[in-house]
Amino acid sequence: MVSSPPQAPSIPSSEITLPVPVLVVEDEPLLQRRLKNVLCQLGYTESNLVIVDSLAAARAYLSHQPVALALVDLELPDGNGRSLILELRADDPGLGILVVSAWSSEEAILGALRAGATGYVLKERDDLEVSLSIRSVLRGGAPIDPFIARRILELLPVAPKAANPVPNSDTELTERECDILRHVASGLTNREIAEQVMLSRFTVDTHIKRIYRKLAVSSRVSAVQQAKVRGLLG
Repeated sequence: MVSSPPQAPSIPSSEITLPVPVLVVEDEPLLQRRLKNVLCQLGYTESNLVIVDSLAAARAYLSHQPVALALVDLELPDGNGRSLILELRADDPGLGILVVSAWSSEEAILGALRAGATGYVLKERDDLEVSLSIRSVLRGGAPIDPFIARRILELLPVAPKAANPVPNSDTELTERECDILRHVASGLTNREIAEQVMLSRFTVDTHIKRIYRKLAVSSRVSAVQQAKVRGLLG
């Protein structure tokens, strides 16, 4: 029997009030349908969604109606979505803006984030991962695709390695944790890491939580940066 793909979890009304309307700026019909389905699975109705395929259409709508959440592609028929992000951020400093793009170049990533994007997820991610990114934005988070996070880390300066560090069993990473951290640094998701190291997704989640605790960090970006400082990724 063929198993169905994982469904994006809906958000209970008691957990969060869904901001409406949502603007989706995407010119590919397949991606339009995917994003519409993900948003509907989160609890939105089609009447809450405004799906347009160009910057001109987005601006025409925004000229008479503000939005409460925006999902924006960068490569559009009439220009770069970064210009729209700049305008959205100028109009509403608190607006959640998630880039959903196939672009992963340094210029595209940093340009969108500097323009005011709240988060950045690649189109190649499955519906569940896109859904989790949207949920994070709705809660005030700043979700960054693991691959994007790795690209950002490559741009950060590495602090000099401390001389003769004293091992501590409470903070020293195990061989398995170092292996998982190397996969994190390469941009893999927890699900992809689980496939690589032949462990369950939940076991990988537990290892990563321990890594965070040992390195005294709270994010993938910080974990990899701290590991570089300690010389653990060599």
